[in-house]
Amino acid sequence: MAEERKENLKEMGFLDHLEELRSTLVASLVAWVGASAVIWFFSGRILDFLIDHLPVKDLYFFAPGEAFMIRMKLTFILGALVTFPYILYRVWRFVAPALFRNEKSLVVPVAAVSVALFYCGLLFAYWVMMPIVLRFFVEFGTESLTPMLSVEKYFGFVAKLSFAFGIVFQLPLVVILLTSLGLVSARTLLRQWRWAILIIFVVAAVFTPPDPISQIFMAVPLCVLFFGSVAASFVIERRRKKPETNSGE
Repeated sequence: MAEERKENLKEMGFLDHLEELRSTLVASLVAWVGASAVIWFFSGRILDFLIDHLPVKDLYFFAPGEAFMIRMKLTFILGALVTFPYILYRVWRFVAPALFRNEKSLVVPVAAVSVALFYCGLLFAYWVMMPIVLRFFVEFGTESLTPMLSVEKYFGFVAKLSFAFGIVFQLPLVVILLTSLGLVSARTLLRQWRWAILIIFVVAAVFTPPDPISQIFMAVPLCVLFFGSVAASFVIERRRKKPETNSGE
């Protein structure tokens, strides 16, 4: 195995590695900036579309450059999300020569699932959780207390919560990888479910804004993902034991 890695690395010298790294960084940056430049021309419509999804239909900006900066931030964030699979592919091309064949066969599906889970976390946070959270907070207003949300504060809140959901939605992948590698069993995870729920609530408290509602809204889906991952791990372990049983016979 070590000889295989050395052979792969011998094919490229040090300067070749630097050139490949430079090419990877430049191509990723060009793709990101290019996608962002295209998205900029539609940023106004995209912003209106995202705002229409809110329980509060109007947002406000309180500084001359605030609306411009929000559109710039939105443009580059969306550009990064659109080009992320391509950037990941370029990184994969750069590190692939240093990997074994079995590592290459494992990295691609794991990376694909990780990206899909990240996008699912973003979509779930924005389209499912954000309306519930905002509606909950806005309803605390009164006839004399009318919500006037700042567009900068709103999108800062959305960005943090959405990114946090994208990260924590990696939980099923982590659990399945641990059980697939034999580092922990599904039965052990199930026996420690109380500790798992405690850790989930701690993680939710770290990743969400400092209010209990956001923490609960993150922790509950994570608990569902955890138990779903444990169920999938049971299936994986059962399938892995079948060939061992057949070979023993």
